[in-house]
Formats: sequence, C-alpha cells, structure tokens
Amino acid sequence: MPAEATRQHFSDELARIEAQALGGLDLVAVQLERAMEAIQHQDVELAAVVIANDDVVDGRYLEVHQGLLTILALQAPVAGDLRVLAALLHIMKNIERMGDQCVNIAKTVPLTGHEAPRSQELIELLMKMGQAARSEIQQCKRAFAERNVDMAWDLVRQDREINQLNRDIFQFAIAVGDDVQVREWATHMVMVSRAIERIGDNAVDIGEQT
Repeated sequence: MPAEATRQHFSDELARIEAQALGGLDLVAVQLERAMEAIQHQDVELAAVVIANDDVVDGRYLEVHQGLLTILALQAPVAGDLRVLAALLHIMKNIERMGDQCVNIAKTVPLTGHEAPRSQELIELLMKMGQAARSEIQQCKRAFAERNVDMAWDLVRQDREINQLNRDIFQFAIAVGDDVQVREWATHMVMVSRAIERIGDNAVDIGEQT
C-alpha cells in the first residue's frame, strides 16, 4: 500500500475510533438522565435498567480500548496523533467512571423503597444538579471533537456551580428535620449528589484533555 494511502487509512481509522469514543459520552448522558428520572419518580424498575445497561458502557470502553491498542501496535503513531490516542485512552477511563457513578445513583433507589419519605425541595436541587452535569457531558464532548479550548475551560466555571449545589444539598440534608426515615432518605440523596459531582469532575477532566 502506498505511503499516502496508508496515511489516509490511519487517519480514517483514528477518526472512526475517536467518534466511537466520544459516542460513549452519549451513552453516559442517557444513563444519567434515566438515573435522575428514577430518583425523581422513585422508579425502582427504571433504576434496574440503568444498572443493567452499564454493560453497554463497559462494552464501549473495551471496544475503543482494543481499537486504540491495535493502532498503537500496528501504526506506531507519533507527535499529534500520539497525543490524540493518549487523550482518548484517558477519556474512555473517564467515561467508564461516569457510567459507574450513574449506577451508584440508580442503586440508591431500591435502598429507599417505593414509599420513601421525600423532600420536594431537595429533589428539585438534585434535578438541577443532574441537568448541569448532563450539560457538562455534552459540552466536554463538543469541546474535544472541535478542539475548542475556550469551551473546555468553561467547564471549570460550570463545575463550580455543580460543586455549590453539592454543598447546598449537604446542608439541606443536615437540616432536614428529626424524623429518622426522612434523615435516612436525605443521607441517600447526599450520596446521589456526590455521584453527580464526580460525573462533573470527569467532564472537566475530559476538558483538560482538550
């Protein structure tokens, strides 16, 4: 195969794997949306779907990881291409961790049961936090795909908002009242808040790869 054709084949394969990797962020966004819906509606069945579908995210991680290792072995990329490969390996680890945090959110739903005592104000704070994290997932994907450094830096600003919501939820849970069942539920919601915060951290990390 002529050198020019070999180079084109390599570029096409790298672009395909990058698209496949960034598509993993779409999978995570869906997982997060479903997990938050399960929290909002205390939907144990939907939570179970989120937990089961983590295999899809893990499968994407393995596919992309194997594809990247194959390119490294066969093509011996250097300079900018090598940096892209290294960044994609890092991003896939972030995506796997995001998927795990979505599972952690879903696992709190059956712990609280179908008829858990609830605070609508706390639920609204969590929904706001979940929406902010989903926005970060979408933005970190676009920032990397477009190599947009300004957009990547803006993730830090967005993450400050998520961190503040995390603190607000913690303070709210502390002051939720003396009812033991309500306090237990609020403690689980603090775990949800922490999981969302970690998803935001991973989105920022992907921005750093950009």
